[in-house]
Amino acid sequence: MLIKMCPISALSQFLLTLICIFLICVQRIKAEKPNLSIKATADETIMLDTTYYVNYTINGTVPSDYGELYLQISTRDASIAKPENTTIPLKNEVKSNWLTTGLFGVKGAFLGKTSVVLTVRDAQSDLAETSVNIKVVRPIRVVDTVFTATVATLVTIIYINFGCALNWEEVRATVKKPIGPAIGFFGQFIVMPLLSFGLAKALFPDNAEMQLGMFFTGVSPGGGASNVWVAVLNGDINLSITMTTISTFAAFGMMPLWLFTLGKIIFEQAEITVPYRQISTYAIALVVPLAIGYVLQRFCKRIARFFTRILKVFSSILILFIVIFAIVTNLYLFEIFSWEIIIAGMGLPWLGYVIAYILAVLFKQPPHIALTIAVETGIQNTGIAIFLLRFALPQPEADIVTVVPVYIATMTPLPLFVIFIYQKIRGRMSANAEKMSLLNSRIHLSDCTANSTDTSTKSSVPTIA
Repeated sequence: MLIKMCPISALSQFLLTLICIFLICVQRIKAEKPNLSIKATADETIMLDTTYYVNYTINGTVPSDYGELYLQISTRDASIAKPENTTIPLKNEVKSNWLTTGLFGVKGAFLGKTSVVLTVRDAQSDLAETSVNIKVVRPIRVVDTVFTATVATLVTIIYINFGCALNWEEVRATVKKPIGPAIGFFGQFIVMPLLSFGLAKALFPDNAEMQLGMFFTGVSPGGGASNVWVAVLNGDINLSITMTTISTFAAFGMMPLWLFTLGKIIFEQAEITVPYRQISTYAIALVVPLAIGYVLQRFCKRIARFFTRILKVFSSILILFIVIFAIVTNLYLFEIFSWEIIIAGMGLPWLGYVIAYILAVLFKQPPHIALTIAVETGIQNTGIAIFLLRFALPQPEADIVTVVPVYIATMTPLPLFVIFIYQKIRGRMSANAEKMSLLNSRIHLSDCTANSTDTSTKSSVPTIA
């Protein structure tokens, strides 16, 4: 008796057999794949322009007949950190309980944070992966210490010069009728903080750190470079020194006022501490050399006259030194190049000059007084701003945001250089005009003398009948 099998049942059995064979093959393939894990140091901090080596460990099991394995290294942002080698061959002599350790090098290319991705792979696929967080920070360099010490020494000498050149009677008169200092105070501690706050919000709407960099610069007191520029530009040095002193001591109260109001709006999480020690140091560095200069003016008049004569030349040399070496020592920051940072660098000091000059003119101040007030208002103590940033922000964010006060310090002197060149050209033209006028006067006087001599000669000759 023949039993006929249902064709559908036969097909089902065939398909079931194929599925079982497929699953067995897949299971076998899976069993033949390595079972690996990779570990590396969790976080690493490396210095800019240096190579740092990180340990890694790979363990697990590898089939005896498996091919070559490789460790592939890459960074999520190659502009911040670069691996020394992108591929490292892995030794796999031991096929069970596989364990290998090694090192890979990463070089800090620029300040910032990124991650290095480590991937164990064969010729076709990835087998294990992990990542290491990398933070690139700026090293403490000898050139920074030398630059700071040199500038501090030169500024101390220049303030002794100021003390020798000051007319202390005019300083007292300025304090008794403080129209200029009052305008400067309003510009320094009302206009500049509000201006920096507005520019920061407009230029860096989504970057709280950059906003802080801008705002910290705006709330800082006036910088000592203002006195040097006033001397070079033939402003009122007596008024300039008075305004700088008032600004420095007023910062003890005005900086906390702004930092704990608008400063909190910009960056509420920042634990902002007012750098009273830094301000105190700056105040002492301002007052003590001036007092030395005053003593020289009273009791060593010959030395005081010498310091007064070299004041402008020494001031010009100091300005060039600070500008050139400040750019050289912070050259790495100029890699962060954007139109927002450029506008910020120009906008804060240049608008400060213009607004303060207009205020001085509205209050009917003479041109040289208006120029002095404008210079005192526009030049900020960027050193205090940089200190605040490094205290309020972690690294490398603090060094990155330092680009804002550095750009502001770089852009600040440009209009003053233009005014200086204009004054020199105008002075040269005036000197040439005076020489021509004097020469014409001498020629005219010579002609008059010659004419009078001819007349007297003619009158003295006897008439022959």
